[in-house]
Amino acid sequence: MNTAVATPAISNGVLWTGRVLSGLVIAFLLFDGAIKLVPLQVVHDTMATLGLPSELARTLGVLTLACTILYAWPRTAILGAILLTGYLGGAIAIHLRIGNPMLSHTLFGVYLGLMAWGGLYLRDPRLQALIPFRR
Repeated sequence: MNTAVATPAISNGVLWTGRVLSGLVIAFLLFDGAIKLVPLQVVHDTMATLGLPSELARTLGVLTLACTILYAWPRTAILGAILLTGYLGGAIAIHLRIGNPMLSHTLFGVYLGLMAWGGLYLRDPRLQALIPFRR
């Protein structure tokens, strides 16, 4: 008995919308991870504002870049999205803890996560087969 699930066909417009959404997430996170690797004063100031030691910036930069690369590579994109979701959840918790503004700072991780998963959903037929939305 064949238990393979048929993957739905993706229209060109939907595929490119997914690629653009994913590309925006990837570009932002590559920039965010890269600036954490360089000893910039703005990174040290931000880490202090968040109540984190500035020595942690490079570790966070490496984690951000690793998760983003996994997300960008099609074969590991779902794993990358899962890891990014956890990373962004930690960022949301930190912003909640220090009382940053809700819509601009605290929920930014939610916005980024929705874009990441939305882009992945639109460009990956395996994910569409796993989570089919009814029309």
